[in-house]
Amino acid sequence: MGFQTEFNSVCKFKSNQELYELLEYGRGKMVKSGFRVFPTGQKVIAYTPENEAIAIVRILVSIAEINFQGEEVTEVEMELVRKLTEEEARVQTALAYEMFFGDQQG
Repeated sequence: MGFQTEFNSVCKFKSNQELYELLEYGRGKMVKSGFRVFPTGQKVIAYTPENEAIAIVRILVSIAEINFQGEEVTEVEMELVRKLTEEEARVQTALAYEMFFGDQQG
């Protein structure tokens, strides 16, 4: 059992529904598998499930726990600061592939 540290600038959604709720309502949450440490109080770049930069969010709460099924999970609550412009999204996505996600295909 151990904690995995998330990159200070990455908040990647695995679920389109979680991302939709954040963009639609200005607040949202996501659940990640395993114990993870998110930078509570900091602004980070949010990425779609397809690894595309989409917004700046502020991490409000990060709770790591063992759920009722006995799985280690981390729940992260956040608020939308703002959506990225098309140019910002393009640049952040390109940088993220180089730094975090690996080489971009195509």
